[in-house]
Amino acid sequence: MLRVRKVRTADRRGATLVETALVLPVFFLFVFAIMEFGHATMVSNVLKNGCRNAARWGAASGATTEEVVAYARNQMKSAVNTNAVTIQVKDASFFDDGGDLPASSDDWADLPDIELSDAESRQMFLIRATVRYGDVTILPQPWSANAILGGQSITRHE
Repeated sequence: MLRVRKVRTADRRGATLVETALVLPVFFLFVFAIMEFGHATMVSNVLKNGCRNAARWGAASGATTEEVVAYARNQMKSAVNTNAVTIQVKDASFFDDGGDLPASSDDWADLPDIELSDAESRQMFLIRATVRYGDVTILPQPWSANAILGGQSITRHE
């Protein structure tokens, strides 16, 4: 005769609890990491689109630099706290002269400012928006708080 051993469910409960305790934190870590990565990507895209829209509007409308910055902030306000965003409007004529691309954020910031209402026809300018990731994160993360998210657009004044 063949004996069948019955496994009691009470013996299995402890193992299930231990497995859940080990797997659940890793699972939630992945879920929150996906959420944060998606949010960071969204913020980066909002900054890029805001700069692009503001540059197009500023190039064709004859607006001042202040008006273009306000327009860019208005484009970004639905997704980002615009008080935390730094927006710069710079002269990008160095591209016409064959200049090298700035290597760091400080090099971009060192470019000369431009007043768009005084810009010449076909003069290149750029709009650059940056925000510290720690200012827009969903969940505070000390290891990535000082990362910089940004976007920019370069266009010619009409």
